[in-house]
Order: sequence, then C-alpha cells, then structure tokens
Amino acid sequence: MKRPPRLAAVSLLLLVLPALAQQPAPEFMPLEAAEPTLQAFAGSLPPELQTNVAGWSDWVKAQDVSIRERLVKGEDDTLTNLLRWGVTFTDEYQINREYLAKYGTSTLVNAFADKRANDLVRALAAPGSSQGMQQMRAFLLKQGYSFRTPRERARVKQHLLDNLARMRDEFAQFREKLKTADSAEEGNLYAERGISLDSNLWPDYALDRSLSELLDAGLLKRGSIRKIAVVGPGLDFANKDFGNDFYPPQSFQSFAILDSLARLGLTDLANFELYTLDISPSVNIHIAATQKTATAGKPYVVQLPWNSSVPFSPEYFAAFQPWWQQLGSRIGAAVKPVQVPGKVADDVQIRAVSIRPEIARRVTPIDMNVVFQRLPLKDEQRFDLIIGTNIFIYYGPFEQSLARANLGAMLKPGGIVLSNDMLSGKVPSRLVEAHRTDIVVRSNPQIVEHVFCYRREP
Repeated sequence: MKRPPRLAAVSLLLLVLPALAQQPAPEFMPLEAAEPTLQAFAGSLPPELQTNVAGWSDWVKAQDVSIRERLVKGEDDTLTNLLRWGVTFTDEYQINREYLAKYGTSTLVNAFADKRANDLVRALAAPGSSQGMQQMRAFLLKQGYSFRTPRERARVKQHLLDNLARMRDEFAQFREKLKTADSAEEGNLYAERGISLDSNLWPDYALDRSLSELLDAGLLKRGSIRKIAVVGPGLDFANKDFGNDFYPPQSFQSFAILDSLARLGLTDLANFELYTLDISPSVNIHIAATQKTATAGKPYVVQLPWNSSVPFSPEYFAAFQPWWQQLGSRIGAAVKPVQVPGKVADDVQIRAVSIRPEIARRVTPIDMNVVFQRLPLKDEQRFDLIIGTNIFIYYGPFEQSLARANLGAMLKPGGIVLSNDMLSGKVPSRLVEAHRTDIVVRSNPQIVEHVFCYRREP
C-alpha cells in the first residue's frame, strides 16, 4: 500500500498533538497478551506462526500493514458505490442490487452502466467544488490513474466497470455464504473484503436503543461514562445502500453517540473525552481538521439523511423517526439542510445539525489498529465505553479474538464494549457478553439487527 504523503501525516500530527499530549501512543500487542489466543487457535494458526510463535512481533507488524492495504479496496468500493448510486453527475438509472446482478448479461443494464461510467469520469476529471469528487479523484491519481488524455480517461472508465463486475461477483458469493452460515460465522463474512469507510444512521439508532436498555437494566448508571472510544467511525460519502453524494464527506457517528449519552444522562458534556481509533488516513485527517476548525470557534455541520425506500417495516420507522427528529439537540442546533436533488427527493428524508465548537473540538483521532494494537493505559486512563459498528465483521475469528483482548485491556473494570458484530468467544477474555439488544427491522421475512454488549470483568 502506498503510504500517505509525509506532509499529510505530519500535518495530522500537528493538528492533534495538544490533545494527545497526555495520551499514550498505541503499541503492538505483546506476545504474552496474545498467548491465550495463540494457544486456542494452535491447530489453525497462520503458517508463519505455526512453526515460529517467537516471531510474533514481526508477524503482527506485517499483518497491520496488510490490513491497512485493504483500505485501498474499500476506497474502490466507495468509488463503485458512487458509480452505482450517485445522483449529482448523471441522470441515468441507479444500479440497485437487482440490476447489479444482471450486469454483464443484460444489454439494458450494460448500457446505463456504461453511460454512468462516462458521466462519472467526466465529473472526476473536473470535480469543481465537490469535496467528494475531489477525494475520489485524489484516490485514483494516487493509484496511478490520470485524466489528461482520452486514452487515460478510458483506462479510468475500464477500472470503474471492472470494479462493478467484481462487486457483482462478491455479492453473489456473499449471498451463497449467507445461506449456510450460522450466527457465529455471520460475524466474519467480510473477512476477505476491502475495508470500507461508508456509514449511515441505522447503527447509531441501534446503539441508542442499546444504551437505553443498559440504563434500564442497571448495567449503566447516570453520569458514569466520561471517557469514550469509537472504533472506525466512518466517513459518510457514497454509501453502499444509496450513495448520497450530494453533500460533503462527513463523520457523524461520534456525535450521534455523544448526543445519545447526554440525552440519557450517562455523560456530562462539560466533562468528557472522546477518541476515535481508526486506520484510515482519510478518516483521521478529516476528524483532525474538524477538531482544528472547532478550536478556532467554528461549528461542525452534519447532514442527517435516511432513505425511506429501504425495506424496513412501518413499526421500525415509527420508532426510528422520533429518535432522528431529536438527534443532535443536546450537542447542537438544527440548521437548514442541503437541497436534495429532485430525482431522489421522494426517497430521502434529511435534517442538518450544527454541532457546537466546544463539543467538536473534544473529539480526537488516533491512528490505531485495534486488532493488533492497544493503548497502554494506566487504570485511571482506561475507557468507560468503547463502540465499534460494522468493523469486526471484516475479520475472522482469530483476529476478532485478538481485538477482543485488546479492547478488554483498554477498558475499566465494569466498562462496556458495544458492537453490532458478534465477537468470537472461542478464547476466554475479560470481556463477557452481558446483554443483547434485538431490533426487528423487517417482519416478513423477519430480519433482526443486534447490538452485543460485552462487559469487562475485574
């Protein structure tokens, strides 16, 4: 994987240096901490470790590099979702899952996929003020593509269409795996896919429900959460469901969580710390820039869209909408949202919130891979709450077990991990499942979303 430009890395460090002055730097998981997992997976360890467990230190660093390389494929997925769903650069039909499955065999689908690719290449060649298009153009340039000549633009177009075919094939393979997977296997079905940054509001609503249940059950107490970590908060642009490309890239999960914690009385907004733990330079630089802007006294405006055409039940929407209507009210104020393009205006519901600078400046990014790294924290520095949604599904049981140990090491006794991914429980750890929130999003056939709560034992 090509490393981000040194200037960008240095700039990120300078932006967050004051906030990180008292925060230990991440360290790779030591062998003694990994030994329970290595023993539990002795019969299925990676080949490099089967004959040389003493080589753990070199292996774990090499795997960290390998995982970060999956970000490139994840960015390609974002670009493909922009091709499929984008509405700002073309008037062609969107490529939903039904059309995607027919790509390559249907002359109709092939025709509007070709037209969308032509339109997207033109938009990427001249992105104007669109931050999302600028970001995707920069990604392609970094991979060695160019827009200078017709031949080079044709190469970009072929890359777009090749990735569309790859996504079609991956979806077909995923559907086949899902037919036979049990609940534990569902938790790592993306273990070989690129790591994507896209996000939406559905997991944040599920987290709010879970936090409320934990409070009612006495597993959390009012005012008990001061230090929070969000693993992989995401960067919302051209997501895999509807590709809302009509607003700038944004990262809102940390703020949605803060708003829920404040509304439930679990966190005092005058006395909290929130860190994001992410391997993506794009996410980390975005959050660092947000922090810098907020420190200068400027608010952070986020758009809060959702698509009413998703196949969820009326009962789900009846519960979701009141939460959405008040989202952000504890940390900011409602402002006028961006205008939704007419072609999707009937499906997209949107609000916008201006987050107060004193809130936004206290969200600090840390470049960290929780699968292989941890923060060496003193007892008083540990987290009360760690949250990670749509993250651990990208890893297999071995990596999930390592991540589970790292998360437990960074939590205070009684601290909570919340995730909508079930973490492998093959290895005994300090994290014990204490609660599960089940949310029916669709009745026929029934589809249930889960939030798993893991509590650290003393």
